[in-house]
Amino acid sequence: MTCFVSHTTVDCHNAYELSEWWRALLGYEMVADDPNEPGHEECMILDPATGHRILFVEVPEGKEGKNRLHLDLVPRSGTRDEETDRVLGAGASIVSDLRGHWGPGTGWAVMADPEGNEFCVLRTQAERTAQSAS
Repeated sequence: MTCFVSHTTVDCHNAYELSEWWRALLGYEMVADDPNEPGHEECMILDPATGHRILFVEVPEGKEGKNRLHLDLVPRSGTRDEETDRVLGAGASIVSDLRGHWGPGTGWAVMADPEGNEFCVLRTQAERTAQSAS
């Protein structure tokens, strides 16, 4: 017997605002029969292509230290660097820039959302293939 991941949960201070930020960033949608609204303490978004869901839950305590679990994002189009720039423009911040850590065209960017939750932006499969062919 095994189980499966129902959704990924993110603790936060403002579930609506953070769910809206991530929804725009990822191109996710609201759950059709459970729309998110200001003041909701739990807000869920979903990827229409894969069905992946992220639930944002308001908690009273603040974030302390590094996340023990985080999302790794791969651009649907473009490059890792273009996506990193787009995400920065949306209000994220760079926590650690490891994009050239192992040589040109390698690595990833460790970023934080507006509430400080870390996530990474990785290279696309095309970028990884081109790097290994070099």
